Amino acid sequence: MLSFSRLLIITGVLLVITGGIFYLFARSGFQIGQFPGNIKLEGSNFTCIIGLGASIMLSIILSILLNLIVRFFK
Repeated sequence: MLSFSRLLIITGVLLVITGGIFYLFARSGFQIGQFPGNIKLEGSNFTCIIGLGASIMLSIILSILLNLIVRFFK
């Protein structure tokens, strides 16, 4: 039961931090989907956006967070 409560607390804290980051980005005018390295293909009746920059950034952030969580539980 103790480990489950820790997990809920950590999840809540991560959600609050993520929400704060999104709020700060929105207030500063920075658009989260506009990373360098994203590929945008436009045709006459379609648009395809491939988020390579966003994927790399998300992968780095999640790797750091998951490493911190694993170290916290050990």
